[in-house]
Amino acid sequence: MGKSTLFNALSDAGADAANFPFCTIDPNIGIVPVPDERLDTLHELVESKQKTPASVEFVDIAGLVKGASEGKGKGNAFLSHIREVDLIVHVVRCFDDPNVIHVEGSVNPERDIRIIEDELILKDLETVEKRIDSLQSQAKSGDKDIIKQLEVVERLKDHLEESKAARSFTIDKEGKKAFNDLFLLSAKPVLFACNVSEDDLDSGNEWVETVREIARIHEDEVVMFCAKIEAEIAELDEDEKQAFFEEMGIESGGLSRLIRAAYKELGLITYFTAGPKESRAWTVRKGSKAPEAAGVIHTDFERGFIRAETVSYPVYVELGSEKAVRDAGKMRQEGKDYIVQDGDVILFRFNV
Repeated sequence: MGKSTLFNALSDAGADAANFPFCTIDPNIGIVPVPDERLDTLHELVESKQKTPASVEFVDIAGLVKGASEGKGKGNAFLSHIREVDLIVHVVRCFDDPNVIHVEGSVNPERDIRIIEDELILKDLETVEKRIDSLQSQAKSGDKDIIKQLEVVERLKDHLEESKAARSFTIDKEGKKAFNDLFLLSAKPVLFACNVSEDDLDSGNEWVETVREIARIHEDEVVMFCAKIEAEIAELDEDEKQAFFEEMGIESGGLSRLIRAAYKELGLITYFTAGPKESRAWTVRKGSKAPEAAGVIHTDFERGFIRAETVSYPVYVELGSEKAVRDAGKMRQEGKDYIVQDGDVILFRFNV
């Protein structure tokens, strides 16, 4: 409950939001800009003509009920849509209101989370069993690689049959390909978004604590939000939003918290480019090397990479301009093996 309301607040996409199950039928897609004060500061310092934030694509899909793996409710549609995402944001009801319907008849986050996870695991079991049948036929040839894959998949089947998610399955380097080729639903990282009442937004409640305990098992992230408040915030301009946050005693709305948590779960970082025409935030995975980061801008940048002229965001802001950074000797010349850091301000040099 609150899934589509949160999506509307995030993307301003106008998805249907109503007080009954399965309000969402077809998936809604919203491209959401990532709020980052660092980009705002760079834009002001450089006086760029344009400011372009990084973005995340959110997909609002139909809810899931017990039996979805067998096609009940919108189960088959849900499972096909969720197979395409990188991160599952599981919106969990953590408020009590007799006027708001719960598909299971009562508020119980632990049960709700278990239902979702069980259905994902059951669908994964179906996938794994089909792969085992295929590998058993192929293994008759005596191919050592096929036999190894079969061993991995059979062990995975035992793991799933114990109602354990695929993301807790232990795998060695040799078996990783066999595991990844299955594209399992329960292997995806999860971010829990606890929908609480307005009164509990600051301190949470016992239901939120239950979710946090469950999240600790897989080191998943937990974010609290109030769908009702997010809907109100979405209609305010920036100044009004800030006044609203101060009045509520919170630092930011659900969007900012959700994005930060999603970045952490997905292992993403942001680097910046800044110039007279545009200041822009770019998203790369943590651990990416400079040529790979350059390729996010354009494939030619990666192919013809020479070096990355780099300065950290705090140093750039302290000195106030690219010229001042260069004059102070703080612009670093980084090569192909440089690991890009969150907040780097980079100018790529490349051959055409």
